[in-house]
Amino acid sequence: MRRFLRENSLGLFFGGIFLAALVGQSFAGWAVFNDTQTADGLVPIGYLEYVTSSSFAADVAENWQSEYLQFVLYIWATVWFVQLGSPESKELQQVGPESDEDQEVGRSAGPWSPRWAGAGGFRQVVFSHSLLVVMGGIFLLSWAAQSAAGVVAFDEQRLLDLEAPVTWARYVLSSDFWNRTLQNWQSEFLAVGSMAVLGVHLRQRGSPESKPVGAADDDTGAEG
Repeated sequence: MRRFLRENSLGLFFGGIFLAALVGQSFAGWAVFNDTQTADGLVPIGYLEYVTSSSFAADVAENWQSEYLQFVLYIWATVWFVQLGSPESKELQQVGPESDEDQEVGRSAGPWSPRWAGAGGFRQVVFSHSLLVVMGGIFLLSWAAQSAAGVVAFDEQRLLDLEAPVTWARYVLSSDFWNRTLQNWQSEFLAVGSMAVLGVHLRQRGSPESKPVGAADDDTGAEG
């Protein structure tokens, strides 16, 4: 058990704080929702009713989709774009998908390589882009969940205001949907860009997200 915890400590750490934050969000969101209900002269709802509501689902999904979009763009962008001196960038001469030798695929695969890395044709192509495909799929599912739950929550509010509900297609073109979406996107893009640029001159000893403390500022792709 100790070995398992040590070898998987990073994933377990983030999994734990994710669950803690999600539970915290649910209780805070429940309190805010019921405050609004009371202010509108409506009856407060129970916790279980709130966490299964479209309002809570929309709030969760809109953050998930923005996070996965961030990673989709970052995974793709780092294939083709570089940042001199950044540990988040490949070396300047490695722009593009790189050679089979560098990527250890096909005939260059070793006995340690995953089976599909050594295969040819369709299987190798799929495995070569599997991270981007899976991350992109999760983004699309999260975006679909956000829009589906969002239109239900939006229509519930419109009915309370004695206004006619809208269709899903109309909602995803509305300012409400894009305000909720873009306020998440812009923060994610800022954070990723800052990480790539600040790592040129700043360090964190022992982190693979940083260059070694003594590395030159123009060392690119170096990890501490």
